[in-house]
Amino acid sequence: MNTAVKQVPDLSNKVVIVTGGGRGLGRSISAGFARTGAWVALVGRDSETLAQAKHEIIETGGQAEAFIADISDEASVEAMCNAVVAIWGRIDVLVNNAGINPWYKPAEETSLTEWRAIIDTNLTGVFLTCKHAGRHMLTAGQGAIINITSVAGRVGLTRSTAYCAAKGGVEMMTRQLAMDWAQRGVRVNSVAPGYFATDLTEGMRRHPVLGKRVTDRTPLGRFGEPEEIVGACLFLASPAASYITGQSLGVDGGWTAC
Repeated sequence: MNTAVKQVPDLSNKVVIVTGGGRGLGRSISAGFARTGAWVALVGRDSETLAQAKHEIIETGGQAEAFIADISDEASVEAMCNAVVAIWGRIDVLVNNAGINPWYKPAEETSLTEWRAIIDTNLTGVFLTCKHAGRHMLTAGQGAIINITSVAGRVGLTRSTAYCAAKGGVEMMTRQLAMDWAQRGVRVNSVAPGYFATDLTEGMRRHPVLGKRVTDRTPLGRFGEPEEIVGACLFLASPAASYITGQSLGVDGGWTAC
């Protein structure tokens, strides 16, 4: 299903950081912002993946730069934000998309190492990028932060204790930061996707039982296409959402309506 965004807001010359911007949903989000005329900072740990995403954006007339950073490491995050500002002078939008969920285990079989790895990236990493990008936004008196959470931040998913805890924490962090920063010109919202057709869900989609379980549970009856998350992000970053902060927009095919 081709759901490419046909009409986009004008975000020309806005500086947009997308963590995890080289693959999956992040890659589509990055390309979507580039189509609006924004300057996109692709952030991730894999230089090859970022280089490919940057090449695709530039090939289609967009503007992007790649930044290697580990969002779970504060020094790395601070250096990345400073590097973005050094190149473009400011940070207008932050999309916290990077996340991991490599283990599918019940709580009683989840090791502390596994718990910490998921929390460090999915929760602490979001805090660190909000903190350091937010400082630049607060100094400028303007900015928009969009945290990519999940249906797992709203409802429980089996064998995903750490992931649900992290995403639920980001949902609440979004509301709290919105309260702190509203009077200082920075809006903070989240987008909560359901199951999308990315490389991370390929095994599930091909599985004869798991894939059908997801589509049967989703009112729209299918996995989302990566392009289908772009519009929500562009909207929340745009002047059209100037009176929206502290909110979570579900993009889940109706999953949480059930």
